[in-house]
Amino acid sequence: MGDELVTGELAVDGLMRSVAVRPPRERNAPLVVVLHGNFSASERTHARPIMYDWTSFAAHADEWGIAVAYPDGHGGCWADGRGVTTADEAGVDDVSFLCAVIDWCADRFGTAPDRTLVAGISNGAFMSHRFALEAADRVPVLAAVAGGFPAALLDIRPTHAVSAMLINGDADPIQPITGGYSRRSRANGESRGHTLGLIETARHWQGLDRCADDGGTVTTDNSSRHTVTGGVGGTEVSAWTVFEGGHTWPGTPVPAEWADTPGSAVTLEFDAAEQIWNFAHPLLVPAPTRKL
Repeated sequence: MGDELVTGELAVDGLMRSVAVRPPRERNAPLVVVLHGNFSASERTHARPIMYDWTSFAAHADEWGIAVAYPDGHGGCWADGRGVTTADEAGVDDVSFLCAVIDWCADRFGTAPDRTLVAGISNGAFMSHRFALEAADRVPVLAAVAGGFPAALLDIRPTHAVSAMLINGDADPIQPITGGYSRRSRANGESRGHTLGLIETARHWQGLDRCADDGGTVTTDNSSRHTVTGGVGGTEVSAWTVFEGGHTWPGTPVPAEWADTPGSAVTLEFDAAEQIWNFAHPLLVPAPTRKL
């Protein structure tokens, strides 16, 4: 297929939605769905998807034997369940849209519809949690960078166990590692959009997956990585603390114009996409083995 991006227009829930896909070389390839954060149309500076250049999934697609999909949020954002984005307020059904992306890629490129890794940052990370919860039969693994579990979704129980890789900087002012609220408060000043911190998020997924051990921790100069195994179907939950890390994607330098903004600190010690794939690859198992 080469390095070209193939674009698609999908009609979902009365809306025309768009996606760009870096196709796989072989059929039955796993699909990586990469979700951007909340952005305005004016922030898109070129034709390629924002996450194409901000992550290295496409650069490694042939090496890893994957297809990579870059769907566009409605109005630049996702209905992630917190109730604070314009997509949430408009009642957009992004779970159905992302399921349609999976089906479209399976029909068009022969990807495996039950071996999808969803990975996102910020608003895209919150949406990754929601999509994995509500489409757990399709999504064996989620990766959330700078985005904890939305508290509004705590009562949802997935049909299948889902492995989770969670990455948060301890100097992130937008998604604090201890959790917090959206910057979009109510008209009366009341906080809304509560999300769990990194440790709470990991424990919640561990509980959903019925993980059986206490896990182990690996610490480097720039990060601490705690992984718990033994979940249903061999699922695992790994929580990564990035020391002095901001609201950024590890391994990708921020644009020069962001360099002095709060939360712009980024570690180049590891490439988040590479580490996410290393974690996810052996965990992309069929849905029946993960049934709860």
